[in-house]
Amino acid sequence: MTARTILFIYNANEGLFSAMADAAHKLVSPATYPCSLCAITYGAVSMRGEWKAYLKRLPHETRFYHREDFARDWPGEAVPLPAILEVTHGGTLSTLIPKDDLDKVQSVAQLIMMLEGRLAGG
Repeated sequence: MTARTILFIYNANEGLFSAMADAAHKLVSPATYPCSLCAITYGAVSMRGEWKAYLKRLPHETRFYHREDFARDWPGEAVPLPAILEVTHGGTLSTLIPKDDLDKVQSVAQLIMMLEGRLAGG
């Protein structure tokens, strides 16, 4: 299997203050939290164990971005966030799981199954 580069882009700001505000938002008003990828893969303060274990087994390079660092590293890329993308061999981005699909995911297990399907070409 050829190694691929998978980008996980959160619809959240980077930094400690933002992380604390996000944690509070998820607890107080989870229905209005703007990052479904964060809500699925993180608890109040840390990455969910099932997701962390999956990422360790994933035979691909993974990169994680917040809004600002994604915009800085990939200027001009207008992607509705959150999203899971892949860097193609030509160095462009291809969407594996768009925002609309992530917004429908209810669990880590469902996200893993969806990502596995997309990585397999389905």
